Amino acid sequence: MNEVAQSPRVAVEQAVVLVVDDEPDLLELVGLTLSRMSLKTRTASDLQSARRLLKAERFDLCLTDMRLPDGDGLELVAWIQENRADLPVAVITAHGSVESAVRALKLGAFDFVSKPLDLGVLRKLVGSAIKLRTAPDERITADFAPRLLGGSAAMEQLREMITRVARSQAPVHICGESGTGKELAARMIHETGARREGPFVAVNCGAIPTELMESELFGHKRGSFTGAVADKKGLVQSAEGGTLFLDEVGDLPLHMQVKLLRVVQEKTVRPIGEPREESVDVRILSATHKNLGDLVAQGLFREDLFYRINVIELRVPALRERSDDIPEIAEAILTRLARRMNATTPKLSAETVQTLQAYRYPGNVRELENVLERALTLSTAGSITPEHIRLRTGAPPAAAEPPAHVGPSAAGGGAALGTQLESIERDAIVKALEKTRYNKTAAAKLLGMSFRALRYRIKKLGIE
Repeated sequence: MNEVAQSPRVAVEQAVVLVVDDEPDLLELVGLTLSRMSLKTRTASDLQSARRLLKAERFDLCLTDMRLPDGDGLELVAWIQENRADLPVAVITAHGSVESAVRALKLGAFDFVSKPLDLGVLRKLVGSAIKLRTAPDERITADFAPRLLGGSAAMEQLREMITRVARSQAPVHICGESGTGKELAARMIHETGARREGPFVAVNCGAIPTELMESELFGHKRGSFTGAVADKKGLVQSAEGGTLFLDEVGDLPLHMQVKLLRVVQEKTVRPIGEPREESVDVRILSATHKNLGDLVAQGLFREDLFYRINVIELRVPALRERSDDIPEIAEAILTRLARRMNATTPKLSAETVQTLQAYRYPGNVRELENVLERALTLSTAGSITPEHIRLRTGAPPAAAEPPAHVGPSAAGGGAALGTQLESIERDAIVKALEKTRYNKTAAAKLLGMSFRALRYRIKKLGIE
């Protein structure tokens, strides 16, 4: 099957790949493989020749070995980023040389492939790169669903960074407080990249029970354990050809971190009960509201996995850092909520906008949406005024886990205050459960906490 035949540009003008290597046998193998994909190949045996060709001709992809007679492939990656930033470049690394691959990805390489070459992996890499290269305007201006709203400098910088990382296959770690829109950022990376036609599989690592995690992520073979009555495909394999988004990756137990490391490094996975590993073609995006560096220092997260998934770090700013964006975000939220309720979108008075902008939002955009949903229910006459806005009093200046209890040293009777806080917390959890029809995973997301934290609070507060 011709893997690039669907591209409108390739149908008119044959795509060209520059292969840089000093091994004649490898050049012949790659050239033959690419010719079967209806691609034209040009070759260079050293850095000097490669730079000369790149200056003189148009290419759709550069594929370079790491070790060249007159230098390092990383030098060519850096040169391309500076002089031909729109050209995808992939590197060929020695088997097991993951450090070199990570350095190349940090410099801006599109992807990497290891020796000895797996031709199936090579074809997938080249196909993805050509898709990215052949329709850049369509990719950038496509009317896709996910959007990060706001015209602040922080959001402009974030959107620019998303556009840049979408051109790569490097693992991206998205950090930010709960409710800031980390999954939305991940979806934008997927939808504006070469894998947009593949699946986007989001996994909440904190919502899967530990005993089921390996089977859920990697699948299992029939009869591999009690209850395995049929073969099951894992979530990793379900993302084949697309993107795997690991939300709250900091909640992964250590034994699963080891297995995920192999997926990232070797691009292989082994279902439970399967003697052989299977190759997988997925891009790994991850996110957490926790500080992974702190977890590494505490021995709760593997350092080697941290460096593999954190090749590129993307920070989503808190809502309080961009209060000027609140009017635009609020209008979009109200329009969506009103459409869902089959109602007219209400107007926000100037005083209401000021009230919304003055609040610090520990729960970020998710909390703003909850505030506006309540206000929409309370409002009349097509307008939302300050009296319709219900904000938490005494909200902390930064998003943080709520205190587990208030000690007896609190002024004015600590025990009574602690009881009041537990009552407020119980009401909030019950309302979230009712709103999500007792789906604990959805309720945890609504409350801005992990699934395990919610399960602990439910048990402690005696809700069930």
